[in-house]
Amino acid sequence: MPPTRPPALRLLTGAAAGGLWSGVLDGGRVERLDPTGVTLQPDGAATVRYSATVAWADGRQTRESLVATTGNRIPGGATIVPATADGHRIRVGVWRWPHDPALPALAWASSGAAVAATLQRLGLATGPVRLRLRSYRPGRRAVVQVESSAGPFFLKVVRPAVLGRLAERHRVLAGAVPVPPVLAATEDGVLVLPGLPGEPMRPLLAGNGRGLPSPAELERLLDAFPAAAADLRAAGSRPPGDALARVPDHAAVLGAVAGELRPRLDALCAALAAADPGGHPAVPVHGDFYESQLLVEHGAVVGLLDVDTVGRGHRIDDWATLLGHVVLLEHILPEPATAVRYRRAVEDHALGRWPAAQVRPRVAAVLVGLATGPFRVQQADWPALTEGRVALAEEWAGAHRGAGRARGPAR
Repeated sequence: MPPTRPPALRLLTGAAAGGLWSGVLDGGRVERLDPTGVTLQPDGAATVRYSATVAWADGRQTRESLVATTGNRIPGGATIVPATADGHRIRVGVWRWPHDPALPALAWASSGAAVAATLQRLGLATGPVRLRLRSYRPGRRAVVQVESSAGPFFLKVVRPAVLGRLAERHRVLAGAVPVPPVLAATEDGVLVLPGLPGEPMRPLLAGNGRGLPSPAELERLLDAFPAAAADLRAAGSRPPGDALARVPDHAAVLGAVAGELRPRLDALCAALAAADPGGHPAVPVHGDFYESQLLVEHGAVVGLLDVDTVGRGHRIDDWATLLGHVVLLEHILPEPATAVRYRRAVEDHALGRWPAAQVRPRVAAVLVGLATGPFRVQQADWPALTEGRVALAEEWAGAHRGAGRARGPAR
């Protein structure tokens, strides 16, 4: 493992990680531990989710999902294990799915019997349910899809402290844009949302594109955000969707896991720091506006998802986020022709509003953030895929002399 990686990351992704679990497995012994998701912070703190094979005293073997985290991401209630890596003393917080100490509702939200009982108590559905975990960010949030006699529901499991802020976003946006209404909220951190009509945009981009919304339709959606959305309090100090401001953090993470890219990342950071910021009014923005957040039907957007980041920002950043994701799809879809056409349409629309010197660096900044993805999800060929995404960012930033299409794979 490269010596440039932070000690916490080397510990949690190395052989010593298997010895962290006696305190949460009640006598179980980890026999195999495979990282399935790795999040690294710019300060070197790391969070790793594992798929584990555990042997128990009665002779059983089970598959378990385990989480270890360091630094300021350790939630209260986690089992703390002291460890050492390369002479550094490290506090590690560990837990076993679904007992995430930051998400106290996750244990019942991942149990079919408990979810069925909760939906019945809330007057939303009766009878048995089927559950599917759609996403899980340890210590941050999870989304569970529920199939019931009353139709689909989605349980958005968050930290109780942020539940009110998320519910307020849905309330402010309701009626103006097609966000799912909040059917119920529980004190321990769950929003119950209904399923929405429409089809996700990504399959359309991977297919023939029939039914994709035009850039004008997307502009209409963004224009419909109510003025009060700009007053919603953001989770951090940066404007939502401001990818340029996040480039140094993403570059630090990339440089820590792929040290050979550091000179190129330094040049990219310098180029993007010198980009024309423009003078952009503060308006309501989505903050994470891309194809997976949009449900469409016959060319109209009928569903807008994941409004956690809605707040006061710059409209150009919403368009750059969408454009950056579609640029990446051009390079990872088996049949990219539709994505190429759609990227050109979105790019033309953006360049009709703002100069290329402002749009292209923002797209490059989005691609720098997306370059962390292959390592984060532990793709087998993540080094080559990471390099390919950095090359795409260089191309859009104009930071690499003579860059054409990405030189490496970007999947």
